[in-house]
Amino acid sequence: QLQPVESGGGLVQPGESLRLSCAASGSTLDLDYYAIGWFRQAPGKEREGISCISNFDKSTIYADSVKGRFTISRDNAKNAVYLQMNSLKPEDTAIYYCAVSPGLGRRCLFRPDEYDYWGQGTQVTVSS
Repeated sequence: QLQPVESGGGLVQPGESLRLSCAASGSTLDLDYYAIGWFRQAPGKEREGISCISNFDKSTIYADSVKGRFTISRDNAKNAVYLQMNSLKPEDTAIYYCAVSPGLGRRCLFRPDEYDYWGQGTQVTVSS
């Protein structure tokens, strides 16, 4: 059973940066074969897709709200996917989730039902 585990969240001030990590706990599966999505959910709001990287890094997509500030990447040696978040804003405050899709392959979509495995989430709070 593939269980994504997120880490790297925390409390930062506006304009600062964080890097979130997503690793496959308890699995020897190579994440490079899967599309990985980052989603977030703020209190009282629906879960929002913010970035995705397809298998073998064929494509990446970003939500307009984070484009130019966030970067998704892989470290195949560590079997991990990262979300580098720069110029953070208070509206970025949310629980951030990593999700794994065996089915998307070379595509990237922000449809939660395309992702079979979800992490427990990591809290990101941006406040002065």
